[in-house]
Amino acid sequence: QLQLVESGGGLVQPGGSLRLSCAASGSTLDGYVIGWFRQDAGKELEGVACISTNGISTRYSDPVKGRFTISRDSANHAVYLQMNSLELEDTAVYYCAAERRPTWVSSDYVSLNHNTYDNWGQGTQVTVSS
Repeated sequence: QLQLVESGGGLVQPGGSLRLSCAASGSTLDGYVIGWFRQDAGKELEGVACISTNGISTRYSDPVKGRFTISRDSANHAVYLQMNSLELEDTAVYYCAAERRPTWVSSDYVSLNHNTYDNWGQGTQVTVSS
């Protein structure tokens, strides 16, 4: 059974950077679309970034476009989220999630719909504060 563990969160000043990692155990990430989501207190879960099974296609939410970069490392069964130019509004618990790619869609398939993901990590806190 696939298990996901996030790491790399912490406290950072506005304008700073963090790199989140999502490590897989119990299974490889082959065949899984991976997404990063976040949720701040009192707010809804928000899709941030996702990457296709072949690592070629990515999608970002508008608030993070141009600042965040998602990547995957199949050899190390991990996915990363590089976050630059962090803003106060980026404060949240960040979760990585995996969706088994449906067999009838291409390997370029990506999704920021959290309802399609069924494997979730426990989350890592990111706090942006001066």
